Amino acid sequence: MMPATIAQVLRDATARLEAVTDNPRLEARLLLAHALGLTQNDLIREPGREIDTTAFEPLLMRRTAREPLALIVGRREFWSMDFLVSPATLIPRPDSETLIEAALAAFANRPPPRRIVDLGTGTGCLLLALLKEFPSSFGIGLDIAIDAASLAKANATRLGLANRAAFVTGNWTDALSGRFDLIISNPPYIPASDIATLMPEVARHEPRRALDGGADGYDAYRTILPKIRNHLAPDGAAVLELGQGQADLVCGLARESGFDPSLRLDLAEIPRAIVLSWPNR
Repeated sequence: MMPATIAQVLRDATARLEAVTDNPRLEARLLLAHALGLTQNDLIREPGREIDTTAFEPLLMRRTAREPLALIVGRREFWSMDFLVSPATLIPRPDSETLIEAALAAFANRPPPRRIVDLGTGTGCLLLALLKEFPSSFGIGLDIAIDAASLAKANATRLGLANRAAFVTGNWTDALSGRFDLIISNPPYIPASDIATLMPEVARHEPRRALDGGADGYDAYRTILPKIRNHLAPDGAAVLELGQGQADLVCGLARESGFDPSLRLDLAEIPRAIVLSWPNR
């Protein structure tokens, strides 16, 4: 390909990405910086610099084909931490930071949790963000997928948290013993028939097992809620992510399992997290 300036390449890439994303200019910069091994600031400082776009073009084509940006560059920020991502796991989402906020609020006026478990850990983003916030805690991340548990372990190592975390392959609580002060989970909650209608970045590229909540979207909650009864400490809290419109039914399931539920809203004021504690704690 003929050399072009950074400014020219970004203009062309932005135009090509307009039909794909709400942030075409930003994504163009991120892709180009990744392809060239530069920072976004490097691109901004030298717009007239001529570059070879050989490495950039395949990345841009992947994005215009609706592959998620995070999978192309191999990382995603969550809770101001940099996580490796892969097709084995869900890509961390800003909405899930509501679970971290809910957990911090649950322990705001009492000792921090000593033992934390993350059910369906994926990248490990929830567990590792909590370990960052609770420096005296130890956590276990469970995932049914070996590749996911391995990725979470790699993230723990990169983030300097490997000595306070263990990752296990297992189905929900089946590999657990004992009780935990904090249980956290982002379970699959999309109705199976809705998955094909999701944006292509999700439907085509993220693992179905991490999305599929069964016929009505509630299968994982029906499984998890009775199980965590045996693993939540008497003064502990459990925090689970919710899909839009699911709060009422999941609260009912939680009460049937003996919990006292409360809700935390995300930035769009949608109930995004259900917080479970024992009654009269």
